[in-house]
Amino acid sequence: MTDATYQRHCDWMARAIALAAEAGAAGDVPVGALVVDEHQRLIASASNRRERDHDPTAHAEVLALRAAGRALGTWHLSACTLYVTLEPCPMCAGAIGLSRIARVVYGAADPKAGALRSVLNLPESPASNHRVIVLDGILADQCEHQLQTWFIQRRQGVRPALA
Repeated sequence: MTDATYQRHCDWMARAIALAAEAGAAGDVPVGALVVDEHQRLIASASNRRERDHDPTAHAEVLALRAAGRALGTWHLSACTLYVTLEPCPMCAGAIGLSRIARVVYGAADPKAGALRSVLNLPESPASNHRVIVLDGILADQCEHQLQTWFIQRRQGVRPALA
């Protein structure tokens, strides 16, 4: 990977981290996601909204993929990249495969529920009909710190007001 490509991934991940901070401040697990097209244009962005929407499927990745499909007028996101601060879970990995997205770039690995590398590797599974390029560890330290800090604060009783 060239320095310019790496820097571009870092820039997009920094934007996803900012989205994650908004989710955390609103009482949701701080995860942010965005979809970028092949011309490096932002198509959609989202953060976790499970608590705010009372919806178990309102993960940042799913919301960003839905918004990207609406923005592009198609569910085929084959020319797009998904950036997300935390390795997607099995539900989100399934949505990623169904969207036909070209690439996923994530920050922090999820050793409990990660479904792209850590616990499962759904894109490489025989059950997957789509192969996605996965790039992990972009700004991982920042993503991990953000999540760890949020969970520590939650355990200590620091709970932001829900919007």
